[in-house]
Amino acid sequence: MADVTDVLDKTGARTDEAADVITGARDRVDALDDRIIGLVRERMAVSAVIQKARIESGGRRVNLSREMEVLGRYRDALGKPGTSLAMTLLELCRGRI
Repeated sequence: MADVTDVLDKTGARTDEAADVITGARDRVDALDDRIIGLVRERMAVSAVIQKARIESGGRRVNLSREMEVLGRYRDALGKPGTSLAMTLLELCRGRI
């Protein structure tokens, strides 16, 4: 019974069935988070290539009009929280300005 109680406590569920659903869904969320982290790292690498090419050609490190496009895209897709997410991604990819 200790195992069942531990699983129920860990998931916040009140039934074994709900605990099973929650455990499976959490595993899926963890897998999705791993993919998202991988994609963010890939985005950071691609952004570094863009910045390097822009700087080497005599341009600026940051293209503000492009950043506004990115912010709008995330806002349109995800609402107001999308703007915050995009700002975080932009900061990760180009650093603070």
